[in-house]
Amino acid sequence: MGFLKKFIRNVLREGSQAQLRSSFEHLSEEELEAHLRIAKYGNFTLTDAIRPSYDLQVVPREGYRHDIYRSDNGKTVIPVLMASVSKERLFDTFMELLDPLGDEVDVVLETSHNRDRPGHHDLYREDIDMPVLKSVLWEFEDLLLNDGCTGVAVLNPDIPLEVQFDEHKLLICYGSDLRSFERILKGHGIPNDEQIRFITEAEHVHSSTEYYARRFEELKMYLGMDEGCYV
Repeated sequence: MGFLKKFIRNVLREGSQAQLRSSFEHLSEEELEAHLRIAKYGNFTLTDAIRPSYDLQVVPREGYRHDIYRSDNGKTVIPVLMASVSKERLFDTFMELLDPLGDEVDVVLETSHNRDRPGHHDLYREDIDMPVLKSVLWEFEDLLLNDGCTGVAVLNPDIPLEVQFDEHKLLICYGSDLRSFERILKGHGIPNDEQIRFITEAEHVHSSTEYYARRFEELKMYLGMDEGCYV
């Protein structure tokens, strides 16, 4: 099996086969490798976790927009802020977005390292002190930034507010009052653009390594998470 087929099998996360054929199927290995090496689009720098489609259906750029989360039955409606932030200030922005959540929070780790199972799986830890959590997250900054199979969400169900740093390295804030999150984004110079499209809204690819899979296991241990998973 050539490099391209291995890449398609092991790294593709979203998008139909038809989308895959339209963008990647006829590339040479040299063209694919050249595309994967491109991390900078204008003033925006991607982490190593993700790359857009070869035909750039969405060009990565910085910005945030308002959105709405609706449950499957339509009974729950939650305001959302979604943000795309350039690599050099992405983690700092994420860490500051945690401040409105309070002193004690729950944390969820999202993983899709196990390719034998569809989708991703979540591990949950309740009642962790925010300073302790932040210390652990700083320790694993490289994993959280650059592994396309790892995401983390931090929430305070008593408020309720949630901040998600997902596998695509987007920042997603949930809650009835999002003003504190919006002030933080503006403070980091992230522009409001209600027309922005995110990399998740078109074909894209995720990247991971065995090293990051091992680091994820270490992160689980640091956070005291057991093997129980839920979807």
